[in-house]
Amino acid sequence: MTERPPECHVLVVDDDERIRTLLRRFLVRHGYYVTTARDAAQARRLLAGLDFDLIVLDVMMPGEDGFSLTRDLRKRSQTPILLLTARGEIDDRITGLESGADDYLPKPFEPRELLLRIAAILRRVPAAENRGPKYLGLGPLRYDAAKGELWQGDSHIRLTGSEQTLMRRLADTPGEPVSRAALIEEMGRGPDEGGENSERAIDVQITRLRRKLEPDPREPRYLQTVRGTGYMLVPD
Repeated sequence: MTERPPECHVLVVDDDERIRTLLRRFLVRHGYYVTTARDAAQARRLLAGLDFDLIVLDVMMPGEDGFSLTRDLRKRSQTPILLLTARGEIDDRITGLESGADDYLPKPFEPRELLLRIAAILRRVPAAENRGPKYLGLGPLRYDAAKGELWQGDSHIRLTGSEQTLMRRLADTPGEPVSRAALIEEMGRGPDEGGENSERAIDVQITRLRRKLEPDPREPRYLQTVRGTGYMLVPD
């Protein structure tokens, strides 16, 4: 059984009319509000006038592809994005994560799995209950653990849904290592997605997060690698 926030509005973007129709019917049947778009241009028009809780975005579309649209949206929006990839190669998945997507799902897929992925993403978007320190100092940055927000002075630094999840988990136990397995579980990946691919995906997210936290990401001070274990957040 899956849970979702009430009145959750999903935008489905896919150039295949049959897939758009099937996904809309399936998600509506499970209680979601759904709007569809046939390409990136139509999606942009809809996003200009409507707020969505999540975007399900096909990668391979005529004109602007899903990677490009994701990168552009990430410059101004925190709306979670789930990419649908035509192939299952890890390079495509890594490209999607590097573009700013919160998760990916290779085609073909079971609609039930899509439902679970959406629910997992939406569960981790709201700020988790505060279990660790309320504020963490990271050099010139300040992390508000209660709100899941990163600040530099009065400037808010945007974190993707996945980055928020990682920060919340690491901030719960500052100065203590968190295993990759624990981070994979926190990110909502299924048990049959474990192993090298999931670990590499976590590593990509950590690399992206370091670019926002560290003066020199190549020599991390605040988000450290613990060899043989995972990662550790080390605040001031």
